[in-house]
Amino acid sequence: MTTPSPLLSRPGAVEAAGADAGVAAHYGEPLREQRALAAGTAVVDLSHRGVVTVTGPDRLSWLNTLSSQQVAGLQPNESSELLLLSVQGRIDFDARVIDDGATTWLIVEAAEAAPLAGFLNRMKFMLRVDIADASANWAVVGSTKTVPEWSGLLAWQDPWPHVGAGGYSYATVPEASHPGLERPWFEYLIPADDLEETVAGRPLAGVLAAEALRVAAWRPRIGAETDDKTIPHELDLLRTAVHLAKGCYKGQETIARVHNLGHPPRRLVFLQLDGSQHTLPQAGSPVLVGERKVGTVTSVAQHYEMGPVALAVIKRSVAPDEILTVLDGDEPYPAAQELIVAPDAGQVVGRQTGFLRGPRP
Repeated sequence: MTTPSPLLSRPGAVEAAGADAGVAAHYGEPLREQRALAAGTAVVDLSHRGVVTVTGPDRLSWLNTLSSQQVAGLQPNESSELLLLSVQGRIDFDARVIDDGATTWLIVEAAEAAPLAGFLNRMKFMLRVDIADASANWAVVGSTKTVPEWSGLLAWQDPWPHVGAGGYSYATVPEASHPGLERPWFEYLIPADDLEETVAGRPLAGVLAAEALRVAAWRPRIGAETDDKTIPHELDLLRTAVHLAKGCYKGQETIARVHNLGHPPRRLVFLQLDGSQHTLPQAGSPVLVGERKVGTVTSVAQHYEMGPVALAVIKRSVAPDEILTVLDGDEPYPAAQELIVAPDAGQVVGRQTGFLRGPRP
């Protein structure tokens, strides 16, 4: 169980629930906090994040053999993202990765830390690596800008939405106009005992603010946009978390087969919800075309400029211009979809047309 953050003692703090339990959902003014976070004048307490450390001289080459990403040559302070997949290519773990020259730091969702550390310990065999769940000793703080006063701290910079080396874009917009560019994102590692002192005097935003900016940036989150069948193609994660030309790893066959010869069965979509209601649908609400269920809402937020927005995972076959309905109980919410993953994603071998952008070398 996540230990509640000491920052919950700040005036107005209301604790979040679910995956974000243990930190503040907001401090009394969610939209004002969101504006401040977007402007870079506030930071967000993410001390419920899990932190797994990998040390030893074989750490990067070993992680390289296990994961979807090319990290063998990761340089100190360089940020990356990796996936650990099942044999069927489904996402088991998604980790934010940064190395300081001696330790590889994996920042994960709170529920992932212990299972990830356990998995890695089972996979180390005779290699010179040591794995530890360091979540209790480290806190994470998020920001949309670098914090000059924290220059001595290790900071992971989100590669999203840039198409990384060996990556591939399934989006329908070019990188230069991707909404994720409006949300630079940094996650600072701070010794847990120093959290209050480090953020003292700095405006705070709750995780509701961070989630709204994430949704607007089309950024998928494990545990929200994923289920036990999710493959990376469905969420456009080939752009930041998969290197299509690296050596063998578990799940690689599915990655290659779907990308080259097939189509992902589902696709991530951004929804602009009808703002006439004074409520928001819950994550998990069905997405309908007429009376037919075609998908599920995965994340919902009230954005300070766009109003109610959501991410959803829907069937690939849904027409791009279809008006959708989100049904929460008996309450319908009309929703206009904005394409994230192209309906014709995949099957790149021999194709000459389509939305997709080729890989970076």
